[in-house]
Amino acid sequence: MTKNYIPTINISSLVKNNFETQKAFKTIKEIEKACISVGFFQITGHGINLNEIKKICEVGNKFFNLPESKKRKLSPRKWNKKNKNLYRGYFPNDVNGKEGLDIGDLKITKKYSSNLNNQYIEHLNLDKCFNKSSIKILNKYFDNIYRLSETLFKSVIKLYKKNPDISSKAFSRLKTLSTLRFNYYPNQTKPVEISKQDGVALGCETHVDSGIFTILYQDKKGGLQVQNRKTKKWHNVPFNRKVLIVNTGLALEYLSKGKFKATNHRVLWNKSRRMSIPFFFEPSYDFKMSPSFLNSHSKNNNRAISFQNFLKKSLKKFIEYQR
Repeated sequence: MTKNYIPTINISSLVKNNFETQKAFKTIKEIEKACISVGFFQITGHGINLNEIKKICEVGNKFFNLPESKKRKLSPRKWNKKNKNLYRGYFPNDVNGKEGLDIGDLKITKKYSSNLNNQYIEHLNLDKCFNKSSIKILNKYFDNIYRLSETLFKSVIKLYKKNPDISSKAFSRLKTLSTLRFNYYPNQTKPVEISKQDGVALGCETHVDSGIFTILYQDKKGGLQVQNRKTKKWHNVPFNRKVLIVNTGLALEYLSKGKFKATNHRVLWNKSRRMSIPFFFEPSYDFKMSPSFLNSHSKNNNRAISFQNFLKKSLKKFIEYQR
């Protein structure tokens, strides 16, 4: 295994959304290379300071330390019959070896969700488990990580010599299916899966993500591995408290006609508590997924599919979403 298999890219030249400088162009080309060759890269200069990351980790750990009965107040109906939410919320560790909390856009109000009546756009009443201070931290982190994700997507659009502002056609804050998730791995008594490829015990199964990008913070326990597409070998993604980890997803693979492929990754079974905080950057539910969005000359407009339906197909492989 090679420690430096995952490239590290300083994206400070992009964070102000100025893509016209020579430095920005160089950074965008580095992102392109990383997406094509590895599908994973680490970013520095991302604008989210260490104190904010520390606070969001504290919020997550505080939640998972709550009694099970308290956490289930945020569960979807499958695990709490009193609740109406089906998609967002908390799932217990007996589902797939880990606990999780899925939070959608915090700007979505109960009234907006009710009027829209979409199965994925749900208002989650965080007051049941979080105080005002914690909700404020969650709001700030969601806003910042969303903005960062959009910057990365705009850099991809720029590669296709298009106006980066067309990202607004794919992402509308109150329609986006983007998810802030907290993954919590308790002291697992047994692995979730034994890899059929190399016999390694896993705490999270081998998979690819559904969205455009995933931006992840993992704690110092580490354990995340990415697969080399050519050799099929697995490489550790080392812990670095100053970086955020980015990987490509199926939606970007689809829009780019396979240029940026979604990449297999997994988590090792390490028999100790571990938390990771991925942000799944996913388009608006009604965005028409078509290769012509990035490729002007694509003749595949008839292949357009709403992202909501695209996601629905993708989620079938995850036990925790069989609700």
